[in-house]
Amino acid sequence: MIQTAGLFFWLVIIPFCIGLIPAHFTAEARKRPGFIFLAGYFTMWALYGIETIPVVLFVKYDNFILASNLFLLSSILCAAAGIAITWRGRRRAVSGQEDSLGSRERNGGRTAGGIASITGGIRRMSWAERIEWLLFLVLLAFQLYRAAAYASMDGDDAYYVVESLIAQQADTMYSILPYTGRHTGLDIRHALAVFPMWIAFVAQKSQVHATVLSHTIMPFVLIPLTYLVYLEIGRQLFDRQEDWEDRKRGATAERLPLFMILMAVLQIFGNVSIYTNETFFLTRTWQGKAVAGSLVIPALLWLFVLLYRGRKKYVSDGQPKADVQRTGIWMLLVCVNITAGICSSIAVFLVSILMAVTALCLAFVERDYKVVFKMGAVCIPNVIYVLSYLIMGYSYLMR
Repeated sequence: MIQTAGLFFWLVIIPFCIGLIPAHFTAEARKRPGFIFLAGYFTMWALYGIETIPVVLFVKYDNFILASNLFLLSSILCAAAGIAITWRGRRRAVSGQEDSLGSRERNGGRTAGGIASITGGIRRMSWAERIEWLLFLVLLAFQLYRAAAYASMDGDDAYYVVESLIAQQADTMYSILPYTGRHTGLDIRHALAVFPMWIAFVAQKSQVHATVLSHTIMPFVLIPLTYLVYLEIGRQLFDRQEDWEDRKRGATAERLPLFMILMAVLQIFGNVSIYTNETFFLTRTWQGKAVAGSLVIPALLWLFVLLYRGRKKYVSDGQPKADVQRTGIWMLLVCVNITAGICSSIAVFLVSILMAVTALCLAFVERDYKVVFKMGAVCIPNVIYVLSYLIMGYSYLMR
């Protein structure tokens, strides 16, 4: 019971509450649970990287304890801030409607409307669309079952999972060689990729063995998160409107479940080589490089689409709506870049190149070259990360 409560707290409650912060600075139409969960996880991972990487570099003994305490305090404070911001925003929204809403509508209309929108959306689906969503859920359940019940073991587990276990049991990060158990100098190649340390933190706080957490539990977290990213991308590609209530239902509504089915099938049958992204996604789900390729880079593409569409106006019933807010999107873009660093060092170079290409394309399409400087500002954490890596490598070579 204690283990289940700990896992639920750190893998569901904390990310969701933290995600309320960037969601507050986005358009109302995007404040769906899926968006909040994605925003929360990327913000949480970025927060962990900002606090843990300096501890790894500058603290030698018992550094995992220090990093865990810092993250414990900051994550709880951010979760509380997310709840407070959302409660305050809802209170202002309700108070602003007092002159036009009666007591009955004011007290029960919002909750009932939220439930009605979900149930109403299901009722408006055609039977073909319902069957398509059911088929996707079956494919997702099959992948989760195979990932947990038939966990794949590979040579990298001898390093990454053992590093998580060492941090959990010895309270130190990257100072014990996993292959021999002996103390060693700081591992320059892996020291800045602290994703295994986040797994160790969750394992320690939930009292679950790090190996069990990596192989059995993390697939149930990371695989649905990846499909949430695909779902958000599909919404942008196939939905005519951001708002479920306003968009017209037609052929575009049925393309979204077909898109999700296609992505699920590609993941299942993508094991044509041990190096494909699909292979890493389903057999090395808990490893940082798998998270970088399967989750971080698609999330960047999703945010790029949101940034581009943020300049557009959506029209409903002939009346133009306000421009979609992009502050929260820029915040998430910074967090995703930092998350790439805690997953894999090479991912920082990949996302930086992708950011540069996207900045040039957006500047050309929007005829606004300020976006180049904004993208450059977003990449400042990447520059600091690369400089730290180079300084560490130079210091090692000069010994």
